[in-house]
Amino acid sequence: METANKEISGDLALMGLDDEGTLWERRDETAVRKELAERYTDFARGLALSFRGGSEPTDDLIQVACLAMVKAIDRFDYSRGIPFQAFASPTINGELKRHFRDRVSQVRVPRSLYERIAEVDSAMSDLGAELHRGPSIAEIADELETAEYEVIEAIEAKQSRYPVSMDSPARSDPDEATPADRIGEEDGSFDEVEDNMTLRAAADDLSGIEKQVLRLRFREDMTQSEIADRIGYSQMHVSRILRRSIATMKKSLAPRSL
Repeated sequence: METANKEISGDLALMGLDDEGTLWERRDETAVRKELAERYTDFARGLALSFRGGSEPTDDLIQVACLAMVKAIDRFDYSRGIPFQAFASPTINGELKRHFRDRVSQVRVPRSLYERIAEVDSAMSDLGAELHRGPSIAEIADELETAEYEVIEAIEAKQSRYPVSMDSPARSDPDEATPADRIGEEDGSFDEVEDNMTLRAAADDLSGIEKQVLRLRFREDMTQSEIADRIGYSQMHVSRILRRSIATMKKSLAPRSL
């Protein structure tokens, strides 16, 4: 194998590395494919670097671009007279955009909007370098010859592609409150308030002594014997009052439960 590679390397040296046509004719050979890949690695790297600046590691972008470049090498037809860079550029850019759309963005956006986001990012970078400050919406719109609302839509869409975890601190301080801490929860006391209002309405028809006995039994958790001692009635009388009061309230509550 090593001998074969040396022979191919010798052939490359003899044919001259500037002989593009011969290289493309022999691209199925291992050493030739390696030479072609090495020739255009910097080209693929340059396209990848134009997409940096987000949360995706630069090394990952370069890897995506180089893999796309190898695919372009397999499909390139030198006889058509088109420079390889012109042929490969759409393929590499397409793979990089697909990488962002399918793997990086946590929220999918339409392809047309995704492409506009890239155009706005590029315009912001170019104008920032030219103006030595951040460009305004109007300046970006003029640069892209588009409406201002489309620029705003692209900027908002870019920000919305990366939702913030509800459990992450608002700042770098781990003790800082999270967004979830600021969201209200359902108060279980609402049901209790509603139940109390319903019971009070049902108790309107009870006498004073009946209300007192119910309060002592169910709110103060006293036994019938203790209630009897408190109000000066016999325990049997207290028991009758309780049964009568509960029956009256059940009758009052029956229509409300329908």
